[in-house]
This record gives sequence, structure tokens and C-alpha cells, in this order.
Amino acid sequence: MRNNVFFDLNRPRRIHVIGIGGPGMNAIAQVLCEMGHQVSGSDIHESEVLDRLRALGVSIIVGHDAAAVQDCDAVTASTAIPATNIELVAAAAQSVTILNRAQMLSAICALKQSVAVAGTHGKTTTSAMLMHILASAGRHPSFVIGGDVHGLDLGAGWRSGQHLVVEADESDSTHLALPLFGSILTNVDVDHLDHFATFDKIIESFEMYLGNIDGPKVVCADDAVCAKIASKQSCRTYGLVIDADVRAINVTFADGSSRFDIETRETGSNAQHGLVGSVIVPLRGEHNVLNATAALTMAMELGVEFEVAARALSSFGGVARRFDLRGVDQGVTFVDDYAHLPNEIVAVLRGARDATDKWDRVVAVFQPNRFNRMSVMSGAYADAFGDADVVVITDIYSSGTTPIPGVTGKLVVDAIKDMHPDKRVEWIAQREDLVSYLASTLVDGDLCISMGCGDVAHLPDEVIALRQSGRANEAPKR
Repeated sequence: MRNNVFFDLNRPRRIHVIGIGGPGMNAIAQVLCEMGHQVSGSDIHESEVLDRLRALGVSIIVGHDAAAVQDCDAVTASTAIPATNIELVAAAAQSVTILNRAQMLSAICALKQSVAVAGTHGKTTTSAMLMHILASAGRHPSFVIGGDVHGLDLGAGWRSGQHLVVEADESDSTHLALPLFGSILTNVDVDHLDHFATFDKIIESFEMYLGNIDGPKVVCADDAVCAKIASKQSCRTYGLVIDADVRAINVTFADGSSRFDIETRETGSNAQHGLVGSVIVPLRGEHNVLNATAALTMAMELGVEFEVAARALSSFGGVARRFDLRGVDQGVTFVDDYAHLPNEIVAVLRGARDATDKWDRVVAVFQPNRFNRMSVMSGAYADAFGDADVVVITDIYSSGTTPIPGVTGKLVVDAIKDMHPDKRVEWIAQREDLVSYLASTLVDGDLCISMGCGDVAHLPDEVIALRQSGRANEAPKR
């Protein structure tokens, strides 16, 4: 197990979090606060997240102020915060310990028997499932998850149990910094080439990552890269393929849920198969069958009985922005999803229709993310929308990246049309035009799925509001 932790959280500390409203940093702040540390923070915009942290006792300023780091034991910030930030500059001048998110998360992980979920896709849902199983089993796990868990409406918490469930993000090699007891590896796909340069480097990082872990390693046998990595290490595999140690079989989809049986294979020369039991998960798609099987497998590795884990999965409420029903307006169903990579989009759209669904059309709205990602990956989206009847592409959400001449969402449109000239694809760059187009063209029987990891999350609310205001304006005056 790698142990590069150099900041001790075993005693009370005064910690300032820069960019505290961000999706990674607010989880860190919440956990630090619940651990008993004195936490403050800063961000450039007010938000519901800031209000939630204030309710916990976190002191937050909007804007940045050098005085905010006075008398701090440590200052932490994500890699998105520039080194020129006045609070970072002031902390350095006062010799305050400065930690990036990975270093602070490492310090947190060091205090528990930490179990991570790593991989390109599925980390948040799988982490939430594992946390939910352990909580249902009375294990009281702490957790740092990349999205709010439905039913809790938060993505982080510090609890009394021995385990911490955490996402191990590879985008900046955080996964290599964490001191971990065990891990799930869901899959390995092409992404973050701005950090890794090549796919081979991504694969090497995950090989190194698993090699640093001494406890249980649960790895997806369906993913070719994962299967190859597992063959080199002592791992418990899961999946749909016949040689997985823990296998989901007899999979069916109906009523927005997945049903399957679990079969296990003992390792060794006398390996045998055995049916363990059945699972129902109130989530769609084969990808969620794999996520559930991963979480169940790790839970059993941690000593949770199958029946307890299966019962917990049947009550799992999901995670925000994962096939998230946002409303129904005059027969149009609006769903939002975080999917932003090609294979994620394929999985979401493939799971959008089951045997009991009555959608007449699936309208997929995609907001590409990051200029550097689209400059090298736009062509990979050519086949991602096969299960959509209508595809609408808008412009790129920067996520802090620098615009590149000629790199727009139109590259995705062109990739799709080049491969599928008969596919109905609309290119609507501006948000106002996008909202207007959807409000006027969606009809009874449509399923509209907005996808991406930017502000497209607000799109369903905007479209519903415009549709409703339009009807109000058309209503006869009295």
C-alpha cells in the first residue's frame, strides 16, 4: 500500500478550502468539518452547496481574501485554482502548509480502512452502491463520492465505521496518491490524454494503482484492459462473461429496473460454479448491472452476506445526474445524465428503452466537454448515438480549458453525419436557441435526455419553464 501522507488529521486543525463550492472540494470540506476540524472556505459564486456547508458550521466568503488564510494549519485547493490566487500566495508567504485535493484526500483516507472505486466510467454509481450496502449492513461507512446520493442528498460524510468508500479519480493521478486497503476497478477507457498523453500511459497508471493495494481487488472481467491487468495480479473478477469469478446471469430489464442472478466461481484447480441468489436494482441498463455486481462483490469480500447486500441494492435510490428524472410536461419526459464520454453515452441510450417503456422518440441532447478533449476525441462520438432517434449537439462547455481555434461542438456533429448520413442531427450552438428549439419541437411521447458534465444539467428545468410560460402567455385573458 502506498503511503505518501504528510499531513496529520488526527488532531484538530484549522483548514481553509479554496473553491469550496466545487464538486470535489465541497465533499472534502464536509468530511473535514464532520471530523471536527475548523473549516473555512471561499468561492466566487453563491450556491446551494455553500448554504449546505454553512449549515454545518463552515465559514465561507464569496470572493477571495488574503486574510482568509490567517492562522490556518493548512490550505487546500483543487488543481483548477491557479497558483496566482491571492489566498494561495498569502498562504505561501506565511509558510502555511498547502495541499492539493489529492494530498488532502490522502490524509483523510489514511484515517480509515479505505476502499476505492477506480476506472473511467461508473465510479460514482458504484461507490454509492457500495456505501449503501455497507450502511444497510450496519457498517456505518464514511464516504467521499462524486455526486449526491438520492435519499441522502449529499455525496460525503464522516461516520463511525472502519471503512471509507472513496472515488479514486485518475484525471490528475489522484488514484496513485491514495493510501488504500482495497479497490474496485470498473473499466479502463481513453480519456484525460492531456494528462497521460497516451492510452498506454493510462493503462500503466492503473496497473501501478492496483499493485499498490494489499487488500481485496475487485476487477471487471468484461473490460479487456481490466481483464489483462487482473491476470497479472491477485484479483477477484466480476462481470457478465463466463469466466468471471462473480457473474451476473439471466439479466432482464423492465419497469426501469434490472433483474439478474448471481453465480460465483471458486478459484483454484477445482473451480466450480454456484448460484448464490437473485438481485433487483431499480436502475436501467447493463452498465448498472455491472456496477451493482462490482459493489456486491466487494461487499462480500468485506464480509457482508449476499442476502444483506442484495436487499440493500433493491432499495438503492441512485445518484444525482444518472438517468435522473427531472420532470414530465404534457407527455414529454425529461431525463438528465452525466454521461460525457462515448461509451457512457452508448450505455445510457441503450438502457433508455426496456420492454415496458412507451417512448415514441428518444431525443438525445449532448453538451461536449473541454476543448482539449474534443480536439482529440470528437471523432470517437461518431457511433455513440445509435439508439437515439434525434440528436442535438450544442457547443463545448469549457470546464476551465482554453478555447482552441476551430474546436467546437460542430466537430461532433460532423463525426456523426460522416458515419451516419441519415441520422437526424441538429447543431444548435447557443443555449437560448437550444432551449427554444426543444421547447417548441418536443411532443407527447418523447423522452428528452440531456447529457454532459457541464451546465447542461440545468437544461430540463429551462425547457420545462419555457414551455409552461408559453402556454401561460397563450391562455385567454379574463
